[in-house]
Amino acid sequence: MEFAAEYRLWIKAAHIIAVIAWMAGLLYLPRLFVYHAEAALAGSEAVQVFRVMERKLLQVIMTPAMILSWVLGVWLAFTPGTILWSAEFWIHAKLALVLVLTAFHLFCARWRRELESGNGGHSPRFYRIANEVPAVIMAAIVMLAVVRPF
Repeated sequence: MEFAAEYRLWIKAAHIIAVIAWMAGLLYLPRLFVYHAEAALAGSEAVQVFRVMERKLLQVIMTPAMILSWVLGVWLAFTPGTILWSAEFWIHAKLALVLVLTAFHLFCARWRRELESGNGGHSPRFYRIANEVPAVIMAAIVMLAVVRPF
């Protein structure tokens, strides 16, 4: 195997690992928000535990994984021979959806701060619905990357 091709495979593997870590957080954090909001409504002291879990998940796992996903993804995208930008339109749709996931990540950070402060937040139902958003977007991204329909 040619050195450049092998090198690209290592970058791709690291990118996939980073995306998995980021997606795990995006799928789990809104679920923690559901439990946090329910505990807050019940006046439970478990709220403190959720605050710590949410903060650590976002700051220690999700944000570094998102940054690494972006860095490695851009690196792959601009590695010669990986993507023909003028002919492969699927990549443009994929990038648009990754931007939407990034915006969702930023909304999660905002919701975490609101819940932590105790001055706001949304209903448990809101967070249950929000919990489905990253799964749908992830499915679309995977289909675009694997099937490359256009």
